[in-house]
Amino acid sequence: MNRLSFIRVIALACALCCLSPVASAQSRPPHPIQVLVSPDKPDWTYTPGEEATFTIQLLKHQVPMADVEVSYTLGLEKMPPTDQGTVILKNGKAQVKGKLSDPGFLRCEARISVDGTTYRGLATAGYAPENIQPTQQLPDDFWDFWNNAKAEAAKVPMDAKLTLLPDRCTEKVDVYQVNIQNYETGSRLYGILAKPKAPGKYPAVLQVPGAGIRPYYGIVDLAEEGIITLQIGIHGIPVVYETGLYNDLRAASLKNYQFFNLDDRDEYYYKRVYLGCVRAVDYLVSLSEFDGSNLAVWGGSQGGALSIVTAALDNRIKYLVSLYPALCDLTGYLHGRAGGWPHMFNASNAPFMAKEEKIKTSAYYDVVNFARSVNVPGFYTWGYNDETCPPTSYYSAYNKIQAPKELYLVQETGHWTYPEQQVKIREWLFSRLRK
Repeated sequence: MNRLSFIRVIALACALCCLSPVASAQSRPPHPIQVLVSPDKPDWTYTPGEEATFTIQLLKHQVPMADVEVSYTLGLEKMPPTDQGTVILKNGKAQVKGKLSDPGFLRCEARISVDGTTYRGLATAGYAPENIQPTQQLPDDFWDFWNNAKAEAAKVPMDAKLTLLPDRCTEKVDVYQVNIQNYETGSRLYGILAKPKAPGKYPAVLQVPGAGIRPYYGIVDLAEEGIITLQIGIHGIPVVYETGLYNDLRAASLKNYQFFNLDDRDEYYYKRVYLGCVRAVDYLVSLSEFDGSNLAVWGGSQGGALSIVTAALDNRIKYLVSLYPALCDLTGYLHGRAGGWPHMFNASNAPFMAKEEKIKTSAYYDVVNFARSVNVPGFYTWGYNDETCPPTSYYSAYNKIQAPKELYLVQETGHWTYPEQQVKIREWLFSRLRK
């Protein structure tokens, strides 16, 4: 494999990682022992009050095991179980039953220990998910706050600087590291710009990142198809260093960045992030090669949140793609159900995070409150088994979106996607951006 091919492979892997920070962990090939949990309805979706039956099977070398004991838990996702115990697999199967009386998600998890290793499987029944409503409140001055913040940020010169990355360029595409000034003087935003070499006017895609600290490689393949792409980081540091530096930052100065200054809405970490997404839009629309109209934002997890936020904040966005968005209905835990990543108010964090000022600040950054104002077509995809961003949380936001929306539901997926979902995303983007 030559150097250019290697870079393209790494770029694709990084792009998928941006969509799902834990994709590789949840989508690895099956172990010799598999724990399968299956709901009794093909679409995994029930009406409140309807009983769900979960069938548990255990496979060893793909052959059902019988007469073994399996432990199980049953309850709302991310919450203490309402039922738990053990069952013996008869004829290779056992069943666990439960139900919800209100909209939500009922999760059954099964575990077995074999030779000192624990294996697990889960399935999640959705109860009228389209009726889930948020717990988070919309502050009266929500849009005053954000409109003022955008106005102040717009006064800051962009001061764009480009560095050509020759090793990443192709015959059709030029690739650069972009360095622009963010929401206040001295604050920087970095990303990877890929744009077609051929003269012309092109649509554009802003790809916003999943959680974490990492290098970026750009979305070169889309640029080769005639779409300008800008893939950004959010931490104000260059995105072309060796991985070791980002690992050091993740373990030290940027550890738990998602909680920084949560008690002050003007200083909370995500203010620079949300406004940085708007600044990235500023940069894309300033390009002479941009066609002036067709602009999409795309991301998963934290990036799924940023896609919705950016579309709500900036009317220059015409389309959005969001995969299992984080930062949705953050206060869910304060009302007896799962809240969105980063789970700032869950049982382990609540003793030091569930303070009045932090709860108030969360409302200004909760995706639910941006979703209420989305007015552009969107493509959404996720599953019911997500353990990082609980489905209760992102349905709370999704159900508030009144704009045209298309959901590609793949029930068994967790915080990861199948290749088929990626294909659907690209088809959807191409069909809109190439009008």
